[in-house]
Amino acid sequence: MALSATMHTFAIQLADIDRGVYQDLELRVARHPSESAEFMVTRLLAYLLEYEEGITFSEGGVSATDEPAVLVRDLTGRITAWIEIGAPDAERVHRGSKLAGRAAIYTHRDPVKVLAQLAGKKIHRAEAIPLYSFDREFIDSVVAVLDRRNTASLSITERVLYLDINDASLRGSVAEQPIG
Repeated sequence: MALSATMHTFAIQLADIDRGVYQDLELRVARHPSESAEFMVTRLLAYLLEYEEGITFSEGGVSATDEPAVLVRDLTGRITAWIEIGAPDAERVHRGSKLAGRAAIYTHRDPVKVLAQLAGKKIHRAEAIPLYSFDREFIDSVVAVLDRRNTASLSITERVLYLDINDASLRGSVAEQPIG
């Protein structure tokens, strides 16, 4: 019998001061049995940091081969942002960069290793694709307080994240590096 996804709900107050985005969100995030909690938290944070009209999690979840974990579509259905999570292979990043107007990678892994994995590979507009990495301690702290039902507020200013989740107050930062 196949294992089913675990559903997590999030009531989030998002205040992205850097981009002028203020939104109350109710999200249902399915965690695939093969997905680590760290990957799911990174996927959620990427969604929040990229939040705009038309953003969505991939319909196929982490097992989707033809879509990234997070994507943005315009009103016509065309993909305008391709957001990969973790340590994607160069082919996926190349395809996403060609297909969408913008591509990015968010990782909870060692950014040096992710960049080394992509180095020298053919990636469309690699110099324009940022790799955003989170401090591992921050991700681990979020995972430690994660529940099936979560209430959170996230404030972002100068790429510093102030996250209040389930009565815990956490602080982390996002580092940015180009992959090309």
